Amino acid sequence: MRTGGQARIATGTIIGTNAVAVEVQVDVSPGLPAFHLVGLGDTAVQEARERVRAAIRATGFTFPNARVVINLAPSPLRKHGTGFDLPIAAGILLATGQVDYSTIERSYLVGELSLDGRLRSVPGILAHVMGARGCNRVLLAPADAGLYCSALNTEFRPIPSLRHLDPALPVNGDAEQVAKVRTEEVTPFDLADVVGQELAVRALMIAAAGGHHTMFIGPPGSGKTMLARRLPGLLQPLSEAEALETALIYSISGLDEEPYVRGTRPFRAPHHSCSLAGLIGGGSPPRPGEISLAHNGVLFLDELTQFPPSALQALRQPMEDGAVTLVRAEGRITYPGKFSLVAACNPCPCGYAGDTQRLCTCTPQAVHRYMNRIGGPLIDRMDIHLRVDRVDPTRLLSSGGAAPTADVEPIIRRARLAAIARQGKPNSMLTGKEARSACRLKGRAEEALAQHAARYHSSGRAITKILRVSRTCADIADLPDVEVEHVQEALMLRVYESSDQ
Repeated sequence: MRTGGQARIATGTIIGTNAVAVEVQVDVSPGLPAFHLVGLGDTAVQEARERVRAAIRATGFTFPNARVVINLAPSPLRKHGTGFDLPIAAGILLATGQVDYSTIERSYLVGELSLDGRLRSVPGILAHVMGARGCNRVLLAPADAGLYCSALNTEFRPIPSLRHLDPALPVNGDAEQVAKVRTEEVTPFDLADVVGQELAVRALMIAAAGGHHTMFIGPPGSGKTMLARRLPGLLQPLSEAEALETALIYSISGLDEEPYVRGTRPFRAPHHSCSLAGLIGGGSPPRPGEISLAHNGVLFLDELTQFPPSALQALRQPMEDGAVTLVRAEGRITYPGKFSLVAACNPCPCGYAGDTQRLCTCTPQAVHRYMNRIGGPLIDRMDIHLRVDRVDPTRLLSSGGAAPTADVEPIIRRARLAAIARQGKPNSMLTGKEARSACRLKGRAEEALAQHAARYHSSGRAITKILRVSRTCADIADLPDVEVEHVQEALMLRVYESSDQ
């Protein structure tokens, strides 16, 4: 073993959804024994010193009795996580001549070391696969990265333990995998279970076909949650590109990405006690929030009025832009956030304002304060807001349900594909100019929209959203032009705007 030397190892750290390139620079020189790690590493990175020392000794190598300095370059960039263990250990072994340089030449290393030298997977392994591909290097990582490497055409060599840095040793699969937090897989619910809510089911179909944000207002037991949980079943599976985007977010969050690789659309339903950082993302190190975990899927906010006002107002920008931008002292981080929002709330504190079967005990002032917790700007960003009343018990016992999901889904898929073929994106993402261009108003459609806008003092955003929903109604009907009945249906699905006047 040499008593001194230097080495450089390529790796990366997760910033946002990307693996940013980092070079691990190792210097082993004669002097009093010391192990210094510099370069703005967090606590997990600093603790690598103890893991690396124990792993090197446990696998039969010799930890140098010398001055060891590790620099993570670029130094001003903050580094996070335990993925630096393997590149640090490999750099020390390379600098001391215990490993030949040819074994890790043109390689990108990432992985957490156990004290016995076995390698553990790290959150964000999919981002590291993409990082290795971007710099045209061979990925040396735990075996679980192999699935993504083959899919993304990235060169890969599995490293079950530190001693397998020598490619001559057989890989016997003794890697130690991290148990990822399992995400709840939502069983597809069928529309056939919904009884007596024809207008709400129609609103759900329009929301699925156009990707529209929807709010259901109604008393307890009217079926708001039941309707929301049936929206994912109406959506077609994730495309290959969407599956990769969604899996990447779950990978860097340390959650199970397997369902989304298979094409399942996310369904997130955070509790109303969810914090601002939990909803939009943040923390130290920064992690995606529920908005980003619902990317390409459905975000369901039940009991909307019980969420903190700051969290609700933070929804406004992602709903418009399809992304969350966090500005911190060290820079800007952007997480994707294209989701279909379904919100549900009661009409008043007691829950029975406007109910035909139970008397509301709330004063008008209490009802006004309760609904003001949502805020007009957020409601204005909802494409659809609909009153959902309780179904008469006799109908529940005697009537059949709505059309099965299997019968409705092909209609929704055709309408969604028609919109994408026409403008390259769902109707809900059209700008004002694009909406006016896509919605060729026919007959009295323009007159009906103008009269409504003048009567209810509709904002420009509200008019654009009416046009978007009208366009989706025409797509479901498989018609090239927007006719007056489509505009009227879109207006009927904005009952909150009408009732507020």
